[in-house]
Amino acid sequence: MTKLTQTSKCQLTNSKQTDIISIEETMKTDSMDMDQYTMSINSEDMINIEKKPMDNIVNHQFKYNEAEILKDIQEYVSCTYRSHYTAREPGFRDIQTIDLMAAKDLASAFCQANILKYGSRYGSKDGKSKQDLMKVIHYAMLLLHFDGHYNRTQNGMNEFR
Repeated sequence: MTKLTQTSKCQLTNSKQTDIISIEETMKTDSMDMDQYTMSINSEDMINIEKKPMDNIVNHQFKYNEAEILKDIQEYVSCTYRSHYTAREPGFRDIQTIDLMAAKDLASAFCQANILKYGSRYGSKDGKSKQDLMKVIHYAMLLLHFDGHYNRTQNGMNEFR
């Protein structure tokens, strides 16, 4: 069986139960949290595996507003893709400044520096600014990407399409 992705389809054999167990084992091997996925079998005996949207995840172990925080982070990060961080010219609007830094192998250091910058000014410059913490989290996410903790093709894109 091939590595499963966030949305996968697998053909069933005559032993449907064995197939489902095999898929569940593959999901565990690929470090996929099975509670975040749904499996269904369609009329053509294909198993559809889909990642549940963040809004639909009910995680009873969250007790510190993590679901709301994750939603706020997602909204913040999304807005950076249509802000002053992107190019203005048509055909280049998907290129961000950090993409240029990545081309010169400067992105990781830039992210680390910004984590320190916004983390250390939290509580000082603008008081306890939520925006500063959002930036720290976003730069930490980018650092995870640029330091190779996530495969650069997992999202179907690269820095320069």
